[in-house]
Amino acid sequence: MKKIIEEFEEVVLTNDLPKFGLRAGDVGVVVDIHGNNAAYTLEFMTRDGATVAVVTVNADQIRPIGETEMMQSRPLEAI
Repeated sequence: MKKIIEEFEEVVLTNDLPKFGLRAGDVGVVVDIHGNNAAYTLEFMTRDGATVAVVTVNADQIRPIGETEMMQSRPLEAI
C-alpha cells in the first residue's frame, strides 16, 4: 500500500525543476494538498530557513523520505 503524504511532511523531489533551481533529491515541505493527493504545493528552503521556491508538483514528482536515507547538502545555484 502506498504511503499517504500529509501536510507539513518532508518529501523528496524525484525530478529536476530547473526553472526553480531545484534538483531531484532536494527535500521540501508539503504546505498544501490538491485534488485528493493528486498534486502538492511544496516549500523548499535553505538550511537557515530562507525560502528558495514554493512550487506545485504532481504526486509522481515526489516521494516520502525513508527512515534509513542519508541526507546531503548542496550549495544553492543561481537560477
